[in-house]
Amino acid sequence: MVINTFGKPRLSKFYEFQPVEKQQELIRHVYAVLSNRPDNVSNFIRSLGTIFSPDTRLVYKHYATLYFVFLFDNSENELAMLDLIQVFVETLDKCFKSVCELDVVFNYSKMHIILDEIILGGQVLETDSVEVVRAVEEISKVNHKCWHIDQQIYSVLVG
Repeated sequence: MVINTFGKPRLSKFYEFQPVEKQQELIRHVYAVLSNRPDNVSNFIRSLGTIFSPDTRLVYKHYATLYFVFLFDNSENELAMLDLIQVFVETLDKCFKSVCELDVVFNYSKMHIILDEIILGGQVLETDSVEVVRAVEEISKVNHKCWHIDQQIYSVLVG
């Protein structure tokens, strides 16, 4: 999840099915927990109340106006998840030249592409931000070519 400091979700991805109402409830709960934490405490949270399963853990980083949050079970290493957030943010910085909240809002599909290059189906695929950026650039080139082909087809059909 990426949530701003006012509790607005800017990006969320669930790897287990959750109805939309449940997703919204989980996001609200996570924000309530994060917004009440002092800045000088750990970025790891183990006890999230009854809304999550007992083995659910949360790790987060607060950058400017955004909280970057990963929820996971106890089979994952907390430090590795914190490092994964760092990889995600570094990749965003490379793709957007110092990412900000507006980049997240106005480049929603690119955010998902970046996240999917790092994590797919809940499994970590890539932790090298240079490799992720390279893959995202390749996908962008293909998307750009497809857009031009679509425009040419549209012109022929309309014209």
